[in-house]
Amino acid sequence: MKTTWEYNSSPRIVFGTGSLRQIGEIAASFRAKHVLLVTDRGLVQAGMVGRALAYLDGFDVRVYDRVVPEPPVEAALDCLAFAQSGPPVDLVIGLGGGSCLDMAKVVALLITHGGHPLDYAGECKVPGPVVPIAAIPTTAGTGSEATSVAVITDAARNLKVGISDNYLRPAVALVDPELTVGLPPYITACSGIDALSHAIEAYTAMPSCRIQAEGNVLFQGSMPISDMLAWRAIELISQNLAVAVRQGSNLEARSNMMLGSLLAGMAFSNAGTAAAHALSYPIGGRVKSPHGELTGLLLPYVMEMNADTQPEKMIRIAQAFGIHASEGPPEEAPLAAARAVMNLLRDIGLPTRLSQIGIKAEDLPAIAEEAVKIERLIRNNPKRVTARDFEALLNKAL
Repeated sequence: MKTTWEYNSSPRIVFGTGSLRQIGEIAASFRAKHVLLVTDRGLVQAGMVGRALAYLDGFDVRVYDRVVPEPPVEAALDCLAFAQSGPPVDLVIGLGGGSCLDMAKVVALLITHGGHPLDYAGECKVPGPVVPIAAIPTTAGTGSEATSVAVITDAARNLKVGISDNYLRPAVALVDPELTVGLPPYITACSGIDALSHAIEAYTAMPSCRIQAEGNVLFQGSMPISDMLAWRAIELISQNLAVAVRQGSNLEARSNMMLGSLLAGMAFSNAGTAAAHALSYPIGGRVKSPHGELTGLLLPYVMEMNADTQPEKMIRIAQAFGIHASEGPPEEAPLAAARAVMNLLRDIGLPTRLSQIGIKAEDLPAIAEEAVKIERLIRNNPKRVTARDFEALLNKAL
C-alpha cells in the first residue's frame, strides 16, 4: 500500500480583475528578452492580444496566432518552426483557452528538449525543466494555467494524447476574470462543464493509498489537499456556471468561474481525472465536439456507475448543488449528484446523449477498447472497469 502523497503546483499564481497589466513585470522577473506569445486569431481580432502587447513594451515579442481548437501534432511542429525562426526564446506566454495554453507548454518543451511531441506522450517523460511559461487563460475551463498536462490530437490514430509532467507546469499563472467577460454562451458552457468534470473526477478519484502503479506517477489519486480544492471548485462552478452562461457580463459569476477552474486544475493535476476523460479521448478523435462538451456529456453516466463506491463524496457533491440527503431515500442520495450534473447540462444547453454529437452504436466497442487502455486515467477511477463496463455505459449514454 502506498503510504505517501505529494502535492505540486505552479510556483506563482496571480489572480484578479485587471491583473493582465502585470504581464510586463512578470516577463521582467524572468529577465526575458525574446518572448514567444502563443494565441489564436480570434483573440487577435478581439483586441486581447493587443492589450497584452501594450504591457510588454520593450520586449522582443513574436506572436504565433495560428492555434486551433484541439490542436493536432502537426500544429505543434508548425509552432516550433515559427519559434525557431528568430532569436532563441527565453519566455513563452500562452494567451487563450486550453488549446493555446497547451500549445505553449508543448512548444516550450520542444524548444528546450527537441524531438517530436509524441515522444513525450504519457506520464513523466520530460527529461528536465523547460523554457519558462506564463499562462494567461481566457476561458474558465481547462485549468491548464496551473496544471502539468498538455493535450494534443494524434490525427493518424483519431486519438487525443496527453503529455503529463510536472516540468510542464507554468512558472506563472496569470488569471484575470475580466478576460472572460462577453465570452459566448456555448464556449462558456463547454469550458465550465470541463472544469466541473476536473473537479468531480479529482474529488472522487481512487484514494492515493490504493493507487496501483509502478514508479513515479503524476496522477496520484485523491488526497487531503486535492479534496479541499476540488470540493470548493465544485461548489463555485455549480452555483455560477448557469449564471455565467446566461449573463456574460456578470463579473462576479465570471470571477467565481475562473477561481473554480483554477482550483479544479490545481486539484486534478495532482489527483488525476478518471473514466469520463478516458472515454472522451477516443470519442474526441471521431467527432468535432469540444473536449469540455464530451467530458461533460459523459460525466453523469460515469458518476452513476461509480456512485456506490464513493457514497459520502457523492452526497457532498449533491450538497454543493444545494441538494440534501433528507430529500429522498438514503440509497438514492449518491445518485442525486449525477442527476444534478445532468440537470445542469440541460440548463446550459449542452448535449446529454452521444447520438446528439454523431456517435453511432457501431462505434461503441472500439471506443470502449481504446479508453480502457488509458491506464493513467483508468487506475484513478474509484471502480475497477473493463471494456465491457464501458460499452454498457456508452450504450446507456447513446
